[in-house]
Amino acid sequence: MRLATWNVNSVRARVDRIVDFAVRESVDVLTMQEIKCKTEQFPYEAFEDAGFHVEAYGFSQWNGVAIASRSAMTDVATSFPGMPGFAKGHEGPDAPQEARAMGATIDGVRVWSLYVPNGRSLGDPHYYYKLDWLSALTAHVRDELAADPDAALALTGDFNIAPTNADNGDPAVVEGFATHVSPPEREAFAALEAAGLTDVVRPLVPTGFTYWDYKQLRFPRNEGMRIDFVLGSHAFADAVAGAAIHRNERKGEAPSDHVPVVVDLDLNGPEEDDDRPMIF
Repeated sequence: MRLATWNVNSVRARVDRIVDFAVRESVDVLTMQEIKCKTEQFPYEAFEDAGFHVEAYGFSQWNGVAIASRSAMTDVATSFPGMPGFAKGHEGPDAPQEARAMGATIDGVRVWSLYVPNGRSLGDPHYYYKLDWLSALTAHVRDELAADPDAALALTGDFNIAPTNADNGDPAVVEGFATHVSPPEREAFAALEAAGLTDVVRPLVPTGFTYWDYKQLRFPRNEGMRIDFVLGSHAFADAVAGAAIHRNERKGEAPSDHVPVVVDLDLNGPEEDDDRPMIF
C-alpha cells in the first residue's frame, strides 16, 4: 500500500493537480485536509474516474477532510470519541464540532485524516481548543491500542505542530511568541507518541519541511516548517518500507502551501511481489 497525506488547501481549486499526483505516484490511499468545501461540493467524479473510492466531510469554505482509496473503505467515522467542538463565543462541552477528522479502515489498516486546529495565537480560545482536541485524540489512541495492541493504526495529516526546533525554519515563528512551537503543543505531540505511535517518516527522511507560507518568499528561501506527519502504531510502523516528502509539489502553478508526505507499506511481508520503485 502506498499511503499519502496532503493538506491540499482547497480541493476544488487544485483537483486536477491532486488527481494527477495520485495517479502519477501510484498512490493507493490519499488522505486530504483543508478541502474547503461542503461534503456535497467535493469533486468526486475526478477521483472516481481515476479509480478511487472517496469519503469526504466538510461544512463550508473552511477546514474539511477526505480520504480517497483504491480499495473499499469500511467503518467510516467523522469524529473520534471525546472530540471537542469550537465556535467563536461558544464555551462549554456542547460546542459544535468542526470537520477536522475522518477515519476509515482500508485493507486492515485504520487510517485517520486529521486537520489539527491551528491555535491562532498563544492565549487565544482556539489555542486551548487545540490542546483539548489533541488531548482527546491521545486518549482515543491510548484506548484503541489498549484494546488491540497489534492494531495497524495510522494518524495522518496536518498537525500544526513543529515538534523540534529543526522542524521550524520560518523566522516569523518564534518559540514563546507563536503557536506551533510552544512547549504545551510539543508536549501534546510527544503525548501522542507516548500513547503508542511513531513518526514513521522521520527515520527515513530525517530532514525537510512540508509547509511554506505563501508570503515573504518563504519557499524560495526554504523557510518552511515540518508540520505534516504520518504517525503509526508499532504494527503499522513495522510495515513501512519507504517514505518521501514531495517537495516539488510546492512548485508550479497555484500550488498548495503544503506538500504530500508518502509512505510505502509492505502489508504482506517479504513475499509480496511489488515492482513499483521504492521511495526512500
